[in-house]
Amino acid sequence: MAKLQSFLLFFFFGCSLVFPLISSHPLLVHDDVKLPLNARLPSLSAEKFIRALNLHPKESSAVSAVSGIDHEKKIVERSFRLPGLPAEVSTKDLGHHAGYYRLPHSYDARLFYFFFESRNSKKDPVVIWLTGGPGCSSELALFYENGPFTISNNMSLEWNDFGWDMASNLIYVDQPTGTGFSYSSDERDIRQDEKGVSDDLYDFLQEFFKAHPEYVKNDFYITGESYAGHYIPAFASRVHQGNKAKEGVHINLKGFAIGNGLTNPEIQYKAYTDYALSMGIIQESDYKEINKLYPDCELALKQCGTSGTQSCIVAYRICVKIFHSILEIARNINFYDIRKQCEGPKGDLCYDFSNMEKFLNQKTTRDALGVGDIDFVLCSTTVFQAMLTDWMRNLEVGIPALLEDGIKLLVYAGEYDLICNWIGNSRWVHSMEWSGQQKFVSSVETPFNVAGAEAGILKSHGPLSFLKVHNAGHMVPMDQPKAALEMLRRWTHGELGESSSKQATAIRTEL
Repeated sequence: MAKLQSFLLFFFFGCSLVFPLISSHPLLVHDDVKLPLNARLPSLSAEKFIRALNLHPKESSAVSAVSGIDHEKKIVERSFRLPGLPAEVSTKDLGHHAGYYRLPHSYDARLFYFFFESRNSKKDPVVIWLTGGPGCSSELALFYENGPFTISNNMSLEWNDFGWDMASNLIYVDQPTGTGFSYSSDERDIRQDEKGVSDDLYDFLQEFFKAHPEYVKNDFYITGESYAGHYIPAFASRVHQGNKAKEGVHINLKGFAIGNGLTNPEIQYKAYTDYALSMGIIQESDYKEINKLYPDCELALKQCGTSGTQSCIVAYRICVKIFHSILEIARNINFYDIRKQCEGPKGDLCYDFSNMEKFLNQKTTRDALGVGDIDFVLCSTTVFQAMLTDWMRNLEVGIPALLEDGIKLLVYAGEYDLICNWIGNSRWVHSMEWSGQQKFVSSVETPFNVAGAEAGILKSHGPLSFLKVHNAGHMVPMDQPKAALEMLRRWTHGELGESSSKQATAIRTEL
C-alpha cells in the first residue's frame, strides 16, 4: 500500500520494525544497551526525496566539497541572491545570508543555515524555525510555508507577502547533521537524542550571535512544527539553562511556539481515534476495535518515559499500530490535511515538493549558496532511524519550568491535520501541571480574528496560549499564510493573549 510506504516527510511512521536487541516479550525491555547505528529499523520509501545521510560528499575530501569555505573558522557566511529573484533590490540590501557552522562537539559535522534580515526592521525579534521529520530539511518551510519567497513552476521566485521575515529576523537551520545541506564525513556525528540536537543548536546560536552582535539584544523566539514538538522544548530548555549558568552570550529567549507537533505521545496517541471518529474518518465500530490497541501502547509509553532507549523502540512498534489501523480504513487520505487526497510523484508523497529539489539542484542556486557538490537531502532515513529511540519520549516534562520563569509558549494546530491533530495537542496542553494550570483550563475560548474574519479559536492565560487554526492542516503557514503571520506578529509583541483577555472580559460582561 502506497500510503504505508511514505511516512518520512515532516513526521513519518515506519511500517514495520525488526529490532534484535529487545526482549522476546514486547513489554519487557532492557535499556542498558545503546541503539547501534546499524540496527534494523523501519524501511522507508519515496527514494526520490528521502536519501541517505550526507556522510561522504561526492568530492574525495569533505573540505573541498563546499566552495569558498575556510574550514578553520567556526562559522562562514555569505550574502546571496538566489537566481530567479526580481532584481530591483541589491544583494546587500536584500539582507539574505547563508553559511556553514562547524560543530565544536563533533568529529567533522557542519550545519547549514539561512538567515533573512527582517523586511520590516532590524529591531524585530530573531526567530529560528525548526522543521521536524526527524531528519527533514528546513528548506521545506522556507519555500512552501513562511520564507521570503516561493518557487514557481518556471523556477522563478515570487515574494511571499506573508513570509515571517515581514515581522522577524528569520533563521532556518538544516538539522540534525545530515539533513538538507548539513553534512559530516564521520558517522559518529549522527545525533540520537534531544541532548545532542539541542547542544548543537545552542552552540550554533552562540556563534551566530557573535557573528551578528547587532541582534544580541533582540527578543529571541524558537518556532517549528511536527517532530519539532520534540526539538523545540529541549532547545528552549537548553537556551534557558545556558542563560542561567551564564554560558557565553546571553540569548534573549522570550518564548517558543510548536505548530502541529508531537510532544507528549501518551496523550496524543490516545487522541487519534477520537479525532478520526469526530471527523468521520472511521466509524464507531472501528473506533472500539482500534482502541483495544491503546492499553499496550500506554504501558509501553510509561516504560519509555523521558529517557528510555530499547523500551522506547518497543513503544514505537506497538503504538504506531493505532495510526496504521486508521490509515488502513482511510486509504489514500492526506493525513496532513484530511480534506485532500495524497498527491506527488508516483503517489509516494502527500505533497509534491519536486520544484524545490529542481531549484536547489541548479548550478546557479548552488553557486549562490556556496554548497558545492554536497547532496541536498530533503529527508534523511539515517537521521530518522538514529532518532527512533527519541520518538516516544515525553518532551512536555521540561516545559512547566520554562513557564514558571515567564518564558512564553504558543501551541497552535490546524484543525484538519490527522497526524498531529489539534485534539491531542489541546489535551496535553490542558493536562500539563504548572502553577497556572487551573486558570488556563477555566479560561474562556475566544475568536482569533484576522482581517475581520475568524481565523481560529484561542485560549490563553499568562505565558501559555493554545490556538486552533481554522481551514488549515499540518502546515499552518502554508494553508493560512496571512493568519500565521498575524499570529506570529501578535504573539511576539505580547498582543495575542491581551486580545484574548479583552474578548473574554467582553463575553463575561454580556453573560
